[in-house]
Amino acid sequence: MRLFRSRSAGAWWLYAARRLLAALPILLGVTIFSFVLMRLLPGDPASYFISGPNAGPAEIQALREHLGLDRSLPEQMLIYGRELLHGELGYSLGSGQPVARDLWIRLPASLELTAVALLLALFISLPLGVAAALRPHSWIDHAARLLSTLSIAMPAFVSGILLIYLFYSKAGWVPAPAGRIDLFIGEPPRITGFLLLDSLLEHNAERFSAALAQMILPAATMALFALGPITRITRAGMLASLGSDYIRAARALGLPQSRVVYGYALRNALIPVVTTLGVVISYMLGANVLVEKVFAWPGIGSYALDAAITNDYAPVQGFILIVALLYVLLNLAIDLLYGLIDPRMIDSGTGAP
Repeated sequence: MRLFRSRSAGAWWLYAARRLLAALPILLGVTIFSFVLMRLLPGDPASYFISGPNAGPAEIQALREHLGLDRSLPEQMLIYGRELLHGELGYSLGSGQPVARDLWIRLPASLELTAVALLLALFISLPLGVAAALRPHSWIDHAARLLSTLSIAMPAFVSGILLIYLFYSKAGWVPAPAGRIDLFIGEPPRITGFLLLDSLLEHNAERFSAALAQMILPAATMALFALGPITRITRAGMLASLGSDYIRAARALGLPQSRVVYGYALRNALIPVVTTLGVVISYMLGANVLVEKVFAWPGIGSYALDAAITNDYAPVQGFILIVALLYVLLNLAIDLLYGLIDPRMIDSGTGAP
């Protein structure tokens, strides 16, 4: 048993190391692509940020030289690569601060919103998919398919505006969509950057309730975005599991319905669900940009969008690099989680016999 555990742990570490090494070319390609793409976009950041009656060609040229925009594209790329090797992402012209600092401050807001939205989507979609599979062609099955179709067809910013109109403008059930917490209450002392967790660590129920109330609509918007694919995959996986031979055998042996459904069918149906989660979460990270802008959420998505509007290169490049890194780590975590359900995945990935 001890030998098996040692070999299993070694296989996991070897698999994780290989996946991380294989991701390095992807990160390099994303870095080069984002760098070149920002330079190909129309507009000049120096001309945008130098304005006023005293602004002239000399001032604009001085800023271009300060930013290194007067150099050739290969020279700029080499300078940017050298800065990345030292852990620097450049400076934001909009905030006047290092991009790494801005992203570090704003990243918890985006991660917290994505995590809460994903938990909400799983809380709804998994039971809904199971119920739809247990009662095919019933009203709950038709409702699940209709909700899934609407979730996939409706853009995130449209559903966000609709939720604001219904639950804030008309009903008045939620606070104004303006940030992470009411300004009159104030944020808790920064420990992790996650307001809900920091409020609990502070034992401040008022701040926790205020932060949760502000998160309801943006989290519901992103949960609607993820609800469709998870519900569909859960339903399809459950239908395949319920029609398999081992489920027929389990029912023939007289096992309880709950054990057959949740102990056998659902466990095997979760394999494609876990595989799909990587794609769903990556799309949620992309949808963060528009959702954060609609709800004035101070995350990295709204930060990058504001920078893109003003042709502020460094924040956009830093945002793309951070999202790519999160995507790589996320897919590695999904693969390792998949290995918990089916250990053969890890063995095949490491070449173990």
